[in-house]
Amino acid sequence: MTGSELDDPTPFLRDSASPSWSVRAAAGRRLAAAAEHPGAAEVLPRLLRDGQDTFVVQETAEALLERGDVLGLRMVLAARVGTNDDVRDHIGAAILNVCCQSDEDAERLAALCSALVSDAGPDVDGGVRGEAHDLLGRLR
Repeated sequence: MTGSELDDPTPFLRDSASPSWSVRAAAGRRLAAAAEHPGAAEVLPRLLRDGQDTFVVQETAEALLERGDVLGLRMVLAARVGTNDDVRDHIGAAILNVCCQSDEDAERLAALCSALVSDAGPDVDGGVRGEAHDLLGRLR
């Protein structure tokens, strides 16, 4: 993906509403790279809770986690709060697939969870903090 594609996520924002699960999943993967963009930040939570196909949920979650940053993890954990078990299971699978394949992966995940647990900023609500705390407890 070129930098110009990340500068203008409009095509991927449009694709996120496609009736095709594969197009929505690809859009989620692309938008995860531009999660800082206001449009992407609005659409990603919907894709993380896609009610039509859990492949979209898992692909979007994996792409956000592959960023390896607090923003990606925050979005993924926020999607787990108050959602159904099927979505929670697929987000859990994404966490395992991306963040728990090696000791180094688990250490990076623990560091990100610690940052979210200790973050008192307005971007982290209690649900996200609780999810990060639970995940951190399972890692230790």
